[in-house]
Amino acid sequence: MPFLVASLWTLIVYLSSVKGSFVVDVTQSSYQAEENHDITLEWTFTTKPDTPISALEILCYLNNGHKELTLYYLHDGVEFSEVQDEKFSRRVQSDKDALREGRIRLQLSRLRTEDSGLYLCEVDTGYGHGYSSCRVTVSDTDFAKTSTTETSLQNPAPQKKTPTNAGRSRVLVVIVVISLLSVGALAGFAACFFHHIFQKLKQKHPEDDETQKQPLTV
Repeated sequence: MPFLVASLWTLIVYLSSVKGSFVVDVTQSSYQAEENHDITLEWTFTTKPDTPISALEILCYLNNGHKELTLYYLHDGVEFSEVQDEKFSRRVQSDKDALREGRIRLQLSRLRTEDSGLYLCEVDTGYGHGYSSCRVTVSDTDFAKTSTTETSLQNPAPQKKTPTNAGRSRVLVVIVVISLLSVGALAGFAACFFHHIFQKLKQKHPEDDETQKQPLTV
């Protein structure tokens, strides 16, 4: 009896260690993409060097909040496309060589907005079982363009204002008036300057005026 209990305990510990050493994970927790583009979803799982692909069972599916749609199914190393949901038909490509390295790589092409949702992948290797998930969001390209256009209309770029004919006429009148005033000011300054010079000359030679005022004698 003690031997049986010890054997059961050893088995439990062994199974726990095996389960704990097997991990399924995602390389990216979320994806953002536009409609009609392609994305590559990737998961990793713990693998052993001597594990053949024929020992693998992989089920990947989309949970869109309403139902679960099969994306990819591999059993005993064979892909079953007939199990795949018709909406993914001929849009999913797998990399079998990556499976040997413990990687699940699924390329989903020609994306649609209805492809958005939570993608889960379950892996069973015979020595471990686990799953992991990632979220995909596909945006509508037409909606994105419309949003960009609406934003541009709401915030139009400032436009340079060109002067009208009336504005140009006013500018010309102002220029002419300023020019005339400038000429008049220069003329006045010149007159004052020459008058001042003339007065200085008269003060220096007053005898010229006296000579001119004396009458001529015969």
